[in-house]
Amino acid sequence: MTRTARALMLGTALMTLAAPAVASAQSQPGGSSSMQVHAMAQQPALNLSAYGEVKVAPDQATINFGVVTEAVTAQEAMAQNAQQMTRVVAALRRAGINERDIQTSGLNLSAQYDYQQNEPPKLRGYQATNRVTVVISDLTKVGTTADAVVTAGVNQIDGIAFGLKDPKAAEDQARQLAVRALQDKARLYAQALGVQLGGVRSLTEGGGFTPEPPRPMYARAMAMDSGSASTPVSAGELTVRIEISGTYDIGR
Repeated sequence: MTRTARALMLGTALMTLAAPAVASAQSQPGGSSSMQVHAMAQQPALNLSAYGEVKVAPDQATINFGVVTEAVTAQEAMAQNAQQMTRVVAALRRAGINERDIQTSGLNLSAQYDYQQNEPPKLRGYQATNRVTVVISDLTKVGTTADAVVTAGVNQIDGIAFGLKDPKAAEDQARQLAVRALQDKARLYAQALGVQLGGVRSLTEGGGFTPEPPRPMYARAMAMDSGSASTPVSAGELTVRIEISGTYDIGR
């Protein structure tokens, strides 16, 4: 008998011996088979959510504005735009804006066409657009800064947004309020249900400070005489909201 044949016979014998053991484990008197599943009862719990919200005054503003120029040729449109933007940046620096707070957010050059019915489009010229985002830390200078850049050549203001340099303090305060609200709600539910409130099994957080989208802003060129008033700007308040969800154990 070869080694291969002996191995096959040995494997067959092992399978024959193992089969009754499996059958014995599954067979019951009378030939019926059954399966018993022991499931552990899950401990009852409360799943609750709450939030904390605080109002805080902003400490910085962001203005998005641009210089739009049109000319017959692309080179002329870009050259005119560069001259106006150079004057705008100089005005920003005179207004006390740091160079790190001035950022180019868009640069575009596009052909401009005139359209008439039943006629092919006619090239009118080219439009150059240079958009800049400026962060202003001194909110008392927002209106005067807007007037200064308009005087220097800005002819498009996309909007203004107020924000916080560091929202952590406001977020931490909102977190404390959220936890207190969650604890109060958990105690109230436990009392109403007549059960004992246990510890927190899990806690998750959401929300936080989200910078608001830019709001439309009207800015006019400030006249050069000293009696002119700057563009009024009201910062208002910002809302910082923290949302949490928690699971509490409860006892009978």
